[in-house]
Amino acid sequence: MSAHPSAKRLELRRLGHAFFGRTVLEDIWLTVESGEIVALVGPSGCGKSTLAQIAAGLVEPREGEVIRRYANHAMVFQEPRLLPWVTARDNIGFSLRLAGIPRRQRASRIAEAAALAQFEPDDLGKYPSELSGGMRQRVAIARALAPRPDFIYFDEPFTALDVALKRRMQDLVIAAAQQTQFAALFITHDLMEAVRIAHRIVVLDHAGHGVAGERAIAGAPGTRDDATAFQTVQAMLRHDPAFAHIHDVDERRRA
Repeated sequence: MSAHPSAKRLELRRLGHAFFGRTVLEDIWLTVESGEIVALVGPSGCGKSTLAQIAAGLVEPREGEVIRRYANHAMVFQEPRLLPWVTARDNIGFSLRLAGIPRRQRASRIAEAAALAQFEPDDLGKYPSELSGGMRQRVAIARALAPRPDFIYFDEPFTALDVALKRRMQDLVIAAAQQTQFAALFITHDLMEAVRIAHRIVVLDHAGHGVAGERAIAGAPGTRDDATAFQTVQAMLRHDPAFAHIHDVDERRRA
């Protein structure tokens, strides 16, 4: 990845935030480069989701600067957040309507996004209540991909899925990123997921005081076998101080 400033799609500088006077993020510096997936990890309650919401412009930071050099972004949340009264096709098309894509172009764009999300064309006419959890999340991903964003925020999108389905979804994101070259900030509490999906891992301090560390992962996403990924995670947990508090839980803090 190039370190040239023009390659940076997202920069967070001295970012800080507080809820009701309680500091949840302080002195956060983070970058995501063009075509790069950065996994943001940290213990429960350290401010990962809040940071993503600030980066995406959904929440105003108390201090610091957010620099966005991408053309447009999308978000994928833990819950699919589909409109229950319209079909999968129309849920995907909703993002195109918001983006101002002409009606005559929407059918092909919906089909394109559904293919990227590996969602079967025969299921596009179904309503969310007729779809499994995994299929609903595929629709959410297709909805995010349809406007062809060059940056996507993923906020723990696969937490509620079982292990086998989670892996298929991870592979889907890796393949879509390779095909469309979007950059992404991927929030997760699962180190194995972070190692599989990301080029680089950023660890938030357990108390929200900056970044505890960042680690580039050898090899490209999609090329690391399970044994290598497992060994990488074990080495991080056993020997890398940046990951010492990764499984801590502070229920008083907000994520």
